[in-house]
Amino acid sequence: MKKVLTWIMLFSLIGSLIGCAGGGAAEQPEATGTDAAPAAGAGDANTPVKLRIAWWGGQSRHDYTLKVIEMYEKQNPHVTIEPEYAPFDDYWKKLAPQAVAGGLPDIIQMDISYLNQYAGRNQLADLKPFMDSGSLNVDDISENALSGGEVDGKLVAMNLGVNALQTTFDVETMKANGIDMPPMDWTWDDMDKLGAQAKEKGYQIGGFAYRHDVFFPYYLRTIGQKMYSEDGKTIGYPDDQAFIDYFTRYQRWYDSGYILSLDKEAQKKGVAEEDEIVLGNSISGTGWSNQFLAVANLVPDRPLELHPMPGPGIKEGLFLKPSMYFSVTESSKNKEEAAKFISFFVNDIEANKLIMGERGVPVSSKVKEELLPLLSENEAKIFEYVTWAEENSSPGDPPNPIGAVEIEKLLRDLSERILFKKISIEDAAAEFRSEANAILARSQQ
Repeated sequence: MKKVLTWIMLFSLIGSLIGCAGGGAAEQPEATGTDAAPAAGAGDANTPVKLRIAWWGGQSRHDYTLKVIEMYEKQNPHVTIEPEYAPFDDYWKKLAPQAVAGGLPDIIQMDISYLNQYAGRNQLADLKPFMDSGSLNVDDISENALSGGEVDGKLVAMNLGVNALQTTFDVETMKANGIDMPPMDWTWDDMDKLGAQAKEKGYQIGGFAYRHDVFFPYYLRTIGQKMYSEDGKTIGYPDDQAFIDYFTRYQRWYDSGYILSLDKEAQKKGVAEEDEIVLGNSISGTGWSNQFLAVANLVPDRPLELHPMPGPGIKEGLFLKPSMYFSVTESSKNKEEAAKFISFFVNDIEANKLIMGERGVPVSSKVKEELLPLLSENEAKIFEYVTWAEENSSPGDPPNPIGAVEIEKLLRDLSERILFKKISIEDAAAEFRSEANAILARSQQ
């Protein structure tokens, strides 16, 4: 991987490919002078506005997001923002009944897995009118970055940053136990060997259990297949062999004790503080590049490194993903004010000195330029890895079709039945194809 200084020289050359939106620096919060949207109170500063905003994440994300909200409220005293936050799984469980009742917050953090589901049910507002009015400043954002939030010609979500799948390694612990770092072009067989070495030394190779809704599609991409058909109406891979191969390997890891047991996994909320690397039980973990920071910052005495996922077919498997979005809900009575806050979040320099790319490499070129000299060692590692991934990846798949969330639950349930030996992998593969296609068919009605 390139050295950080070399990467910094190259970063500006590829920034436009990642996508950017402008914002100017400021010495004092009350006079930021950003190139973002007009101040949220412009034209109607005396009318009190209350916004609700919801997001998922760990404690570090909660802390800085609350500080950004406080900064915004100081600059816009007519606006009061009520935060709602939770770990990832709990977040969606909380959001679902709010959506049914028409009581969604004004701004919700959105994931690509749920984008079509919420947009397809007309629960997300089109942001293009606010772009046209200047409330949402996208002057410096590339079409590539914006398009990741489009559904059926509407911009229903603002991309907050980009990231890529990665493997995190605890290099100091590995070195102390005589375990070598694998090469950049490592393979699944290399991961088998790594698991055996880790187990022999009393460690595992997973920070958390694998998110099969993330890593099974990655595996499919490495062998030239897709999770869903182009039209989103059926499962995309032609036969069940890929499913069988993937879960045969995973079951072997589980039975060998390379990865966390299901009973221990069930006790976790998915926050960084519970990562097995942080707890000292694992030499590696997998996830999105933006998730690296929270884990790495919790173990300052054990430097961590980012690495690609295994191959062969790493370049075909990897892609740059919108890390997450902010969406304005259709039920919001203050859509324009909500759009102004989103514009502030992605463009304001001082706000992003708090965020520091934790939600993904920023989509604002000006933010990126301002942050580069300020990056910590761990933050620089993320930016460097995402830049490497840009040069060693393929275009991403379209947003998951409506019904994908139900399919992800089906996949999770089947994986547990496989590991508990309640169903054979072959039968699980057939059941998954049949049930998933039925879910997609119902979702088209």
